[in-house]
Amino acid sequence: MDTRNSSTLTEFILRGLPHSDGLQIPLFVFFSLIYIFTLLGNFLLILAVKGSSSLHTPMYFFLANLSSLDICLSSVTLPKLLENFLSAKTILFRGCVSQLYFFHFIASSECFLYTVMAYDRYVAICRPLHYAKLMSWKICMCLASGAWLAGSLHSISHTVLTFHLPFCGSNEIDYFFCDIIPVLKLACADTTLNKTMIFANIAAISLSCFLLILTSYIHILLAIIKIRTVDGRKKTFSTCVAHVTVVALFYIPCVFTYMRPNSGSSLDGTVAVFYTLITPLINPIIYSLRNKEVKETLKNFYGRKRK
Repeated sequence: MDTRNSSTLTEFILRGLPHSDGLQIPLFVFFSLIYIFTLLGNFLLILAVKGSSSLHTPMYFFLANLSSLDICLSSVTLPKLLENFLSAKTILFRGCVSQLYFFHFIASSECFLYTVMAYDRYVAICRPLHYAKLMSWKICMCLASGAWLAGSLHSISHTVLTFHLPFCGSNEIDYFFCDIIPVLKLACADTTLNKTMIFANIAAISLSCFLLILTSYIHILLAIIKIRTVDGRKKTFSTCVAHVTVVALFYIPCVFTYMRPNSGSSLDGTVAVFYTLITPLINPIIYSLRNKEVKETLKNFYGRKRK
């Protein structure tokens, strides 16, 4: 997309997190730790899945995909946020275009992947006899590739619609990264179509995916009730609650943000921290690093490295 004719601006100013004045150094340290632990946790999960044949299953294949997306999601927003705590808060126009595209590409891919993962758990628990057929490697590859492709197509449409507008006034984005809604506020043209697309597309995708996930876990819960052993019910229920909690932390803030495209609240930036920074941090802990198989794989790998 050629951005030379879409704006007279060459750069934007990111105003950062709300109410962060005077806290730049503590926040820099805090978010640096978040970034380090996010990368470490997700890389360890990918390493475990790749290095152990016992983890070469559909569930862990999808989890490795999720970890890859989480690494990318954090890397799209966090490094620039950390830079802005210590130096100039500017971002080049083309950099803003790239950040908006990759953020929505990765975030929407995660939306679709969470839905695929819920379907995988539904088939495993509710239709175990058909699991091998319904979740063959060919189908798993198609589902994972479809999530990434759908995310890319979704992001391209919004990026083109957003930066096709002229930007000829203020260049201050009241947010900590280039997202659609705060960028649209700087356009000197009618943004009704864009806001309609945001409400109809982004919010609808987030809400529909969340409802599909919720439906899957309701069926799973009904199946858990039928498990005869107390330990079996407790273990499966604990896992499902943890998964639903993570999904809620990702989807609910998304729906809250994008179903209110006319909002000007500073609260939006705080809410965005949950699905851009916190969820990628806790995903590997909730989904896998508390899992006995993954911990055993990492322990064996560490033992081999020390020999």
